[in-house]
Amino acid sequence: MSESADQLRLRILESVRAYHEAAFQSRAFVPGETPVACAGRVFDAEELVRLVDSSLDFWLTTGRYAEQFEREFAALFGVRHALLVNSGSSANLLALSCLTSPKLGDRRLRPGDEVITVAAGFPTTVNPIIQNNLVPVFVDVDLPTYNIDVTQLDDARSDRTRAIMIAHTLGNPFDLDAVQSFARAHDLWLIEDCCDAVGSTYRGRPVGSFGDLATVSFYPAHHITMGEGGCVLTDRPRLKTLVESFRDWGRDCWCAPGSDNTCGKRFDWQLGELPHGYDHKYIYSHIGYNLKLTDMQAAVGVAQLAKLAGFVEARRRNFARLAAGLAGLEEFLVLPAATPGSEPSWFGFPLAVRPESPFERNDLVAHLNRRKIATRQIFGGNLVRQPAYQGVAYRSVGDLANSDFVMNHAFWIGIYPGLNDAMIDFMIESIQGFVRAGVERAVSRS
Repeated sequence: MSESADQLRLRILESVRAYHEAAFQSRAFVPGETPVACAGRVFDAEELVRLVDSSLDFWLTTGRYAEQFEREFAALFGVRHALLVNSGSSANLLALSCLTSPKLGDRRLRPGDEVITVAAGFPTTVNPIIQNNLVPVFVDVDLPTYNIDVTQLDDARSDRTRAIMIAHTLGNPFDLDAVQSFARAHDLWLIEDCCDAVGSTYRGRPVGSFGDLATVSFYPAHHITMGEGGCVLTDRPRLKTLVESFRDWGRDCWCAPGSDNTCGKRFDWQLGELPHGYDHKYIYSHIGYNLKLTDMQAAVGVAQLAKLAGFVEARRRNFARLAAGLAGLEEFLVLPAATPGSEPSWFGFPLAVRPESPFERNDLVAHLNRRKIATRQIFGGNLVRQPAYQGVAYRSVGDLANSDFVMNHAFWIGIYPGLNDAMIDFMIESIQGFVRAGVERAVSRS
């Protein structure tokens, strides 16, 4: 007798587990030869099994795995709604775009309104502001947290200010007490960009649960991955419906893929200047997009989500090991500090070379790269100096001196769960050795 489909599926998935064991064997670390990445995917056979299991359904848009992930991810953050999208950048675009909806009445964002953000950030936290014909208002960052300088909030506000959209830099939560209080006092929308901060907490509560909306990325470099993918989080049913609309072509209908007549009146609507009874599935209330992801991506995410607690623990452990190993170098390097009241789920370990040091950032970065230790700049440095923003209408508060400092002197190295103690120790040894050599050269020249 031929095998049933269920039996064949089980046999295929057993073979996938065997394939993982054969294809993805770990290799010994050789200092100076094995690359020490700053970020990357960490997975086992379960991700491959879930991925293939989903592919065998041949349900190519969002489906059962997406529903499971959204439910579990929302619960993790303690919010009602998690809405999967195709990238963290799309999540940022949707979170801000939904606030332009006419359905929000007087609270909607209109062209020319201002949104407070930081200059030392990632472009796709800022780009949705510009793409929606709003005006970014750039404030500086605090050192060594690399987060928004909350003392500048009052100077940033004008009678056109309507929202705040900022990220938790490298997983370090910004001062949510100050920012949330300011937003409430002035009736401003607050969007938390948590793309680098899944698992971080502020006063014991997950980041992403404080703002009106929050965003997450599942790019391979982030805390968990789907390859690509992102998510919008909100506790507000009204905003959830608006995000869905902008994500799903701008349509007014909220039926899930493959479903019809969820509202119970599919052919009994009259909106805009359309005739009564026009099919609700083809009524569009917003200028939207199609930014959904596939169920195969969500399947990988379900497997990754089960590992998140261990990933966060590994990141914190690696961060602590680096911090302890570099603690004697503070005369020459600015070491990072967690925001008071927070417990970061660190994305990376930021470092800055002090201007008075006998070496420059680029010298240290070149030394690390020669040893195959990867480094990254702290995103866009000072975004107002980037070519993309020349000619863009914006306001800024003060001279953005710390953002310029970040641009000229700072970078970060990895602490992700794929790094073991030997790799972390090699990073410490490499930085210590470089600093000692730089000091000795300076002494010999004096």
